This record gives sequence, C-alpha cells and structure tokens, in this order.
Amino acid sequence: MISKRKMALALGVALEFFGIRNMPAYGQSEKQDRPNIVLLMADDMGYECLSAHGALDYKTPNIDRMMEDGIEFSHSYSQPLCTPSRVKIMTGRYNYRNYKDFGYLDVNEKTFGNVMKEAGYSTCIAGKWQLNGLKTGRENTLDDKRPQHFGFDEYCLWQLTKTKRQGERYASPLIEENGKVLPDTDGRYGPDIFSDYVVDFIRRKKDKPFFVYYPMVLVHDPFVPTPDSKDWADKNKRFKDRPEYFADMMAYTDKIVGKIRTALEREGVADNTIFIFTADNGTSIRINSRTKNGNIQGGKGQTLTKGHHVPMVAVWPKYKAKGKRYEGLIEFSDFLPTIAEAGGADIPENIDGKSFLPILKGRRHKDRETIFVHYDPMKRLKAPRKTGRFCRDLEYKLYHDGRFYFLPEDLQELSPLEDKDLDKKARKAKAKLAKELNKAPAWSPRKI
Repeated sequence: MISKRKMALALGVALEFFGIRNMPAYGQSEKQDRPNIVLLMADDMGYECLSAHGALDYKTPNIDRMMEDGIEFSHSYSQPLCTPSRVKIMTGRYNYRNYKDFGYLDVNEKTFGNVMKEAGYSTCIAGKWQLNGLKTGRENTLDDKRPQHFGFDEYCLWQLTKTKRQGERYASPLIEENGKVLPDTDGRYGPDIFSDYVVDFIRRKKDKPFFVYYPMVLVHDPFVPTPDSKDWADKNKRFKDRPEYFADMMAYTDKIVGKIRTALEREGVADNTIFIFTADNGTSIRINSRTKNGNIQGGKGQTLTKGHHVPMVAVWPKYKAKGKRYEGLIEFSDFLPTIAEAGGADIPENIDGKSFLPILKGRRHKDRETIFVHYDPMKRLKAPRKTGRFCRDLEYKLYHDGRFYFLPEDLQELSPLEDKDLDKKARKAKAKLAKELNKAPAWSPRKI
C-alpha cells in the first residue's frame, strides 16, 4: 500500500516534471500545513483534581482556561498504573499485546516518537522515562540511547539509566540530558529543568513541525514542597514527604501548563499547535481530595473508575473550537493514531486505537462504543496490585470473570448485577461488552 506521504511526494515530482511549479511538493509548506503537537501527561492525577471539576483544595486556572479555549474530553480513560498507561499511549496497543513488565517498554515496539520522526517531525521527550527495565533486570538497562531508539531526537529525562535510589526528581534532581548527567542541579527543581528544556526546544524548532511528549514527574509522590511553597526556603524540608504539599504540587503543575502555552504564543506557533493535557492514571491512594461532590480518595492502581478516569483537554486555536465538551469515550490507545493522522504520518496497521482528530477539528466523528482495559501490571508474584480485564461503555462495565455493573448507580462496584435482574437495555449492553472482551485472547489472571 502506498502511503499518503509517498503519494504526496510522487505528486510533487510529477508537477515539477510537467512544469507546474506553483504548487509545493511535500514538505515545502509543512510549517503552515502540518501542526505542531505538544502532549503533556501528568503523573498520578485523577479526574477529580481540577478546580473546573469541582476540586476545593486545588487551583488549576491554566488548565481550566484550556477548557475555555478548547475541547474538554469528559470520558478519557488511561490504565490504572503508570507503565501500563505509558506503554499504551506510546504504542496505541492494548497491554496484552506488548506489556512485558513494570518500568519497561519492549524494544521491538514502535512508538508515536518513531511514527512522527519518520514523518519528518523534530521530536523531543522530557520528564519521566522509567522504561529501560531498571527494576527487573532487562538487557541493556543502561542504554542511554533508548529514547532515540523510540524516535525521540532529544531528551531530558529522569530514571533513564539511573534509579530512584540514585537520585530523585524534585529538589536537586538526577537528570540525564542527551547522553549526559546534568551537573550542578543542587538547589534546582526538576520540573523547572524539564519545562525549561521543552520551552527551549520549541524556540529552536519553531520553523519546522515538531512533536513534544512531556510525561511530567508531577504530581507523583514523594509529596514535597515546590519553589512556590513557603517551606522551600528551608532546605531540610525540601525532601519531607507529606501529603499536605500535594496542593502546592497541583498548583505547580498548572503553572507549567501555562508556561508552555505562553512559550507557544511567544514563538508565534500556538495557532497551529495541538496542545493536549492529560494524566497517566488516578490519584495516589494517599490523597483524599475535597470536591463539590464530596471527598474522593485517590484510586491509583485500582480498576475502579477513579483509578483510570483522567482529565483530558485539547487546544488547537486554528480550528476555533472554544469551550466545547466531548462526552464520548476516549482511551489511551487512541493517541497514537490521532497524532499520526494530524501529522500526515503513516498509521501502523497493528494498533488498537481510533483517531479522534475529527473532534479536534470540530467535525463529525463516530463515537467509540466501548473501551477495553487489560491490566496485569507486575509479573512478580508478590506484586501488590490486583489484575483485571474489562470492557465498558458510558454506563455499563463487564469484567473478564463475569462481574457486571451499572456505573451511574454503583461507581464503587459494590453490587454486581445478576442476569435474572437485567432489563432489555442491560442485557443488550452486556452482550455488546462480552463480544468486545471475547476479541482478546484467553487470559488466566495471576492469583496474588
């Protein structure tokens, strides 16, 4: 099959041959035609954490402003834990296909970094890596070129070849940048280093389409002061892990979102940049958030809705979709095909995701009927996480073991529905979800 990119190139050559020189060949007007793409993904931030979603203790004006300027996705679902989500969002594939172990991305996989680099984009990743298999003894765990292997021209990362024990991510962090450990980070703040790197990359690459993937280290524990916290002035408190600092970390995350949007505007590229903010999974179970709908304990690691229902908002000023809300389903496998289609790249054939690019353009879109989650995060027998496989729509949820829930009335999944009690609508929904579950190969979950 001839790719769109190759067809465009061939057309340009043909036009040149016949003397039609006024129409640019592929790449000549790429700055104007192909959008830049910036994807920010917070670490451990559930849907309930935004002030626009009713949070009472956290202030997120910049993220809230994104909702005013763009499109909010009300039903975006990740995996319940970080590595499963990162593998899924980067490859567009379900975890049963390519998830090997916690903290590892199979070197045989193709990521959206590869896809966009092959399409001619400048690519960059900054923030949290944790994909070399440092904890599980994989081969070549000290490979500092792994980001390039996965398509990223440049990187500024925590936990590439250095473990958490060797250095943390916040105050005086241990960060690797393009093959070197950053010197002189004493007294500096990791999120500032990562976001400064992204801002500089945007400045340097503004004349060519670029793709930035910024998996943030915020707001994962340890819960520590930020430079805007009163306690930052006391160096002895910069490493104190206390949940009361979570609100400050939320505020700093929001500050960085605003910082990067401002950089895009300053460099004159905001209008044709797709800017997306989301999160990798639910909030830490150590955090209890006060909201207008009551207190919500974080659901990270759980297959409950609060474990993988995450905020998601996108701004693309060129298409003037302001203050819109999309109420359909989005899952993390959908990001790769969306990003690829936006950039005119070839979409790999062996993926599970569905592009939501038409939504970003304000056009009609066939909604997802279901989302699918395969969750088996840690292969070690003593792993402290439950496993699960389920399929859900906007109302109903069916697990691999037959548990079936009506979520609007049972969000905590305390009362599974019995077949004898199902009405026509519920029976139809269960049959639909079962059909989707059965598309995946048989699976025997581990017993922990």
